[in-house]
Formats: sequence, C-alpha cells, structure tokens
Amino acid sequence: MKLVLAFHGTRDPRGLEVCSSIASAVAASVDVPVVVGYADVVQPDVRSVVDGPCVVVPVFLAAGYHVRVDIPAQIGGRDGVVLTPPLGLDAVPAVLDRLREAGVRRGDAVVLAAAGSSDARALATVRRAAALVGASAVGYVATATPRVADVVRSLRGRRVAVASWLLAPGAFHGVLAGCGADVVSEPVGAHPLVVDALLRRYYSARRVLQRSA
Repeated sequence: MKLVLAFHGTRDPRGLEVCSSIASAVAASVDVPVVVGYADVVQPDVRSVVDGPCVVVPVFLAAGYHVRVDIPAQIGGRDGVVLTPPLGLDAVPAVLDRLREAGVRRGDAVVLAAAGSSDARALATVRRAAALVGASAVGYVATATPRVADVVRSLRGRRVAVASWLLAPGAFHGVLAGCGADVVSEPVGAHPLVVDALLRRYYSARRVLQRSA
C-alpha cells in the first residue's frame, strides 16, 4: 500500500518544490510510502507510479480534464487502487489564511484569481470557492474570462485584494503580481490546512480499501 499524490506538473522549480514540500508533510503523518506523480508536463507520470495497491489523491483545486479524464485513464482501472476526489474546495481555509497573511482589510474588494479552464464544472467550482472566500468577483489568468487585471480595474475606487486560487508559484502567479491590486496573496502551497485535507482524503479512501479486502 502507498499513497500517490497526483499533481498537474510544471517545469518551474518553485512549483516542483511545493509538490515536494506537500509530499514530505503528508509523509510525516502516514505509515505508508508517499510518492508523487504528475498528470502532465514532467515525469514521473501517474501511470508509472501506480504499480500496486494505493490511494491516489489529486492535488488539484478543481476537477477539470486532468482530474476527470487524464488521471483515471493513467490509472487504467487497476485493482486495489482508489482514486479520491481532488483537493478542491477543501483548500478554501488555506486560501483565507494566505489572504490574511497578505494583509487584507475589512472593506476590501476581494477578487478570487484562478488559472482558468475550458471545463464548465471546473469553473463552477471556482465560483463556489469565491463565494466561500467572500470574494466580490472572480478573475482568470488564462483560458477563461474575465481576466484578473480587468476585474481589478473594474473595482478601482476601492482597495482591492486578490486571493490566489493557485497551488504554487510560477508564471500564472507572476501575472497576479502585475494585476494592479493593492494586495495579492501567496499561492496555497504546502499550507498545513492543505496537508490536513489531503490526509483526510487518504484515510477515508484507505477505509474503503480495508472494507473491500
């Protein structure tokens, strides 16, 4: 038995470091090996690390193509493998904490900034996250509209705080730095609340495996 943390994948070393940090933090709280697999861009891919009984936890903020199609295809219906729901909305408490760390003030117009997706269900998750964060609006870095800078511009006249709905630093988060907001929070990263949410995913799936054994 092992725990596979499935990430999107990035060539940015800062993003890879976040993946490694999350895996290390999760590994400190479980009694099975923890390995990292990537859905895209870099190796090892999820397919190559799912080689026996395991729990696969997608560390994604929404269930777009990779979560719904790509990762299940890479797993390939193998016996003894449980695929959990993605991190998703369980990241909201960590996003709120990052926003507080950044210096959000009462009365600020909050914009939730997400990567964007062509998947309507993923965009619906972003809108639900925005409601939970208490955001006035949603802006996207790529793929979807409106773009973050346009949303920030539309809210001028008020102090604007951008809540980053991104997992790790990189090109997408770099766009937020130049969006014109007064406050931009850091990406979710290896926040303890994210680690706790991933552990809950793992233990719930492990119980399923144990009942079916």
